[in-house]
Amino acid sequence: MTKQKLLIVDDEAPLREMLSDYLLMHGFDVRSVADGAGMLTELDRFGPNLVVLDVNLVGESGYDLAREIAKRSRAGILMLTAVGDLPHRLEGLAAGADDYMAKPFEPRELLARVRSVIRRLGEEERTSENRIRFGGCILDMGGRTMVDTYGAEVRLTSMEFDLLCVFARHPRQILSRDQLCRLAHNRDLEPGDRSIDIRITRLRKKFETEPDTPTVLVTVRGEGYVYEPAYDEARRR
Repeated sequence: MTKQKLLIVDDEAPLREMLSDYLLMHGFDVRSVADGAGMLTELDRFGPNLVVLDVNLVGESGYDLAREIAKRSRAGILMLTAVGDLPHRLEGLAAGADDYMAKPFEPRELLARVRSVIRRLGEEERTSENRIRFGGCILDMGGRTMVDTYGAEVRLTSMEFDLLCVFARHPRQILSRDQLCRLAHNRDLEPGDRSIDIRITRLRKKFETEPDTPTVLVTVRGEGYVYEPAYDEARRR
């Protein structure tokens, strides 16, 4: 089994060493650094699953570093701080922390928190694989539903849903009308059959910002259609 990777960021050398030894003993792959520069290097080089981050680094803001982690990676963040009151916890969570612990703490509690965050992140990642964004809506492939940005259900016919699932499984791949019909409906497209075009036109009205100039389900003249998730990813950044 692949070990989960932990990066400890704390300017107290004794604490870094103690946490590294303790977490190594419990089966994690651990690296530790003393400052933000080291953290950024290890984010790229090591690729941690979780960063254990001290808020009060000398001359640096742990909150700013947490925001930088969120920009650069998908690693979870467990914040450590000498101040555990509500305003500081809220600031940490707003900066992107997944959990928050006040110093001093028992190593066993830290271990439990680390395992909990990693487990939760794993569950979210597995769930997200079945939740695909189309414009302003989210398609839940497992639940066979679509919701808009307000959480309201967007009505889909069974054939519309099947067609979106095909696009979700083939992002950035040009699919002809014949391919779409076979993959979505398990039949060949008959001459003169415009059902695929009609369904795509209807779908665009449900999630494209401007259905007449689509950016998510794009027409490739003479070839077919392509789902462009890059547009949705750019909108979320």
